Amino acid sequence: MNQRAALGLFILLTLGGGLVIGALALPDAWFAQLHKPAFQPPGWVFGPVWSALYVLIGIAGWRIWRLPQRGWAWKLWWLQLGLNFLWSPVFFGAHRLGLSVAVIFALLAVLLACVIAAWRQDKPAGVLLLPYLAWVSFASVLNAAIVTLN
Repeated sequence: MNQRAALGLFILLTLGGGLVIGALALPDAWFAQLHKPAFQPPGWVFGPVWSALYVLIGIAGWRIWRLPQRGWAWKLWWLQLGLNFLWSPVFFGAHRLGLSVAVIFALLAVLLACVIAAWRQDKPAGVLLLPYLAWVSFASVLNAAIVTLN
């Protein structure tokens, strides 16, 4: 497969998947009535941040896919993506606050392992995942705070 086409498919998978899931599980009246911590960013921040992160995630996945020995980085990349795509339907769709914390903490653990594995095999892929790791770390604290307040 052409490398540019493959890169485009990875970005389409991550960004497109994130946009579709985001559109299907939008904040609603239930979310509006929840108590939120003072450090909750305004709603408009999440779309641009996630869009940029999904592009980086796609590029990192493409870099890992190109490796002759993908190993754990490849398996963990797919697992983190699945957990990422699961969180919004659990939180916004099912309104399962406790389960959403379990999902996001699992995502954080798998993502950290993915960053380490990617870093060992392809340092640029690991670096590309660092902003995502930082954001999911923040989102984990935010999610836990919302659960605590509600």
